[in-house]
Amino acid sequence: MVHRKIAPFVNEHKHALLFAGGIATAIIGYKVLTSKTTKDIATKGMAGVISAKKDAEETFQDMKENAEDIVYDASEENKQEIFIEKKE
Repeated sequence: MVHRKIAPFVNEHKHALLFAGGIATAIIGYKVLTSKTTKDIATKGMAGVISAKKDAEETFQDMKENAEDIVYDASEENKQEIFIEKKE
């Protein structure tokens, strides 16, 4: 029953309602984006991202060093095997 009364009004004034909705959204968005809580959440989020990036860089550096050690050890073993074979 209420739908029958509202539908013609909305259909007749849909552009005005969209405009008013856009203004309301802009005002609410501005209030949310400038609030202290939003800034705190954004700061904590950015700190978490930076921390994760540093951890990833450290892990990558450790993996790289370990891989270099493995390659070095493998080449040393190869050299020792070649030296032992030639010595006999």
